[in-house]
Amino acid sequence: MTTAPPLVELLRAIDDPSRLRLLRLLSRMELAVGELAEVLEQSQPRISRHIRILTEAGLVEKRKEGSWVFLKTRMAGSDSPMLAAADRMLAAAEGEDEDFAALCDGDMRRLSAIRTARETSAEYYFARHADEWDRLRTLHSDDALVEAKLASLLDVESGDGDAPLGRMLDIGTGTGRIAELFAPFASHVSAIDKSNDMLRVARARLQDLPPSRLNLLQGDFTDLPFEDASFDTVLFHQVLHYAQLPELALAEAARVTRPGGRVAIVDFAAHAFEELRERDAHARLGFTDAQMDKLLGDAGFALGDTASLKGEELTVRIWTGTRRNPIPHIVARKAGTRRADTTARTTP
Repeated sequence: MTTAPPLVELLRAIDDPSRLRLLRLLSRMELAVGELAEVLEQSQPRISRHIRILTEAGLVEKRKEGSWVFLKTRMAGSDSPMLAAADRMLAAAEGEDEDFAALCDGDMRRLSAIRTARETSAEYYFARHADEWDRLRTLHSDDALVEAKLASLLDVESGDGDAPLGRMLDIGTGTGRIAELFAPFASHVSAIDKSNDMLRVARARLQDLPPSRLNLLQGDFTDLPFEDASFDTVLFHQVLHYAQLPELALAEAARVTRPGGRVAIVDFAAHAFEELRERDAHARLGFTDAQMDKLLGDAGFALGDTASLKGEELTVRIWTGTRRNPIPHIVARKAGTRRADTTARTTP
């Protein structure tokens, strides 16, 4: 159980308007120090001082990734009644205190601009490299070996033709390579990507699949346009490192996976190649096994078999999981309904 600081220390730590705003921002998403400075329009040294106070009080925790330091709150969703109550108090203040609400509203507008800039950077990269994406992937690892190992973990290398993958979802399909590779082992393939440029390439690659076996959609992996428990197998191939909030992507994957269904994630082991963030719009510099175990567990998957394929510079990891049942903290979407704000649509 998370331990709260003594009440006097907690109140002293939050006794500053900037620190209150920081906590509200971090209740919404994990942010880097520089991003917090940009949102609050303060210098990084000033923000760092506020963060030190919040960290020492146990209200915020740091995560270093390359040269960036990311922060997240320990209050939101905490199993400590006092920390959870403090988080609810700040949320209530945003609703009742007009001055505080105005500050938070301005912060959220600037945060939205930052998130849009992140997404635009990733989308521009996808659009610019759509036709050469497969070639770029080969620079990172030997795809043939990775694909063979993934097939082995999914028990499909025998090619017995009985659709062992069932209804399969390829999240962030990119050029459609993984969907194409595993389509012979699936009864139906759904593939989703946010980039129309990528989907155009994927459609050309998957054109031999009959329409009755293929569903190609534009959409976001944090708001999948599918009903609950729709799939037997869900795949993330070299896509989760683009997620600002990988926990949301995995929670959505769990929602659309039937109980007992499987997830497989192919991504980089944690590394320090900062240029992938700057040049290739990676939001995450890979994942440790501990991070992935927690992400899967929190989403509702039990960690299964894993594999590691070391390259000259980067190591590719494969993690698999099985969807537990029930998952009490994941709210199922009612049958026949979809969120009004979904961006998914069938591509022309």
